[in-house]
Amino acid sequence: MSRESRALAGTLLVILPTVMFGGLTLLRFLATREPGYMDNPLRQNLWRAGHAHAGVYLVLALVLLRYVDEAELSAPWKRFARIAAPLAAILVPAAFFLSVLSPQATEPNGLIVLAYLGALVLAAGVLTLGVGLLRASRRAA
Repeated sequence: MSRESRALAGTLLVILPTVMFGGLTLLRFLATREPGYMDNPLRQNLWRAGHAHAGVYLVLALVLLRYVDEAELSAPWKRFARIAAPLAAILVPAAFFLSVLSPQATEPNGLIVLAYLGALVLAAGVLTLGVGLLRASRRAA
């Protein structure tokens, strides 16, 4: 594993407990029947989705890092493939959390567009890595 991939993996592993803390916070909201959370099903659903996406995308980022250095990609494309999933792990949950900050929100605000941006970044990063791995496998054959 390259130094860059190892450093990012270490950073992601240090960040992962913050997602775990977020899960505990949501559990506390449920246990204490937090009014700003419990009284708004839209907010509950989007915050739950934001938390889940953050955790899944961080784990996906760690898995993808194992493959980046094997891909036949230029240095800038490898850098993009490394950061796409962690960036999506920020953008998508941010969209879900920030689009319903108000406890009275009845629909997501304009910040929900960050979810689409995050999904696009993730798709582009995964596609880039996939192409790089296919190129590397053809070269090896």
